[in-house]
Amino acid sequence: MPVRPARCYRRIKGPPYTREEYIHGAPMIQIPKFDMGVTSAAARAAFSMVAKLVVEERGQIRMQALEAARQMAYKYLSKYVGDANYYLRLNVVPHHVLRENRMLAMAGADRLQEGMRLAFGSPAGRAARVEPGQVIFYAEFRPEHIAHIKEALRRAASKLPLPTRIVIETKDDGGGKTFTQK
Repeated sequence: MPVRPARCYRRIKGPPYTREEYIHGAPMIQIPKFDMGVTSAAARAAFSMVAKLVVEERGQIRMQALEAARQMAYKYLSKYVGDANYYLRLNVVPHHVLRENRMLAMAGADRLQEGMRLAFGSPAGRAARVEPGQVIFYAEFRPEHIAHIKEALRRAASKLPLPTRIVIETKDDGGGKTFTQK
């Protein structure tokens, strides 16, 4: 069956459903990498700027959307900036298991369905629950790559179902300059 659209799952309803020892058939997390680019702390010390993709509303982001956003940002940065010139981290992990009560919608399906009887649903995917102000993507880079970083995060934001903004800061011990872009 095809994947339902994001509008079916982006609102938070009920408590989180995360206890895998009780969930039989929960799908695996299909995000292969959370850290991209330069991952060693010694090499990252040369980066003086930080960019964050921050979510503005409370909601859920499905695993497929997170992976699509990660791929968009990673491919753009690898092509235009180079892997040795940035550090990118996906900060959220899809722990919440989504359930779906699958219904058949074809001729003669009325004899094969149970309708709303025992409509708890079976595991259909995973999502990350996010709150306003939570950082989705975190990037460190040098000032000369600021335009490419902003474009990569903008492309990643286009894959997410919730409104986001880009926050750019200087990397120091606090109180640095902050630039915000919607």
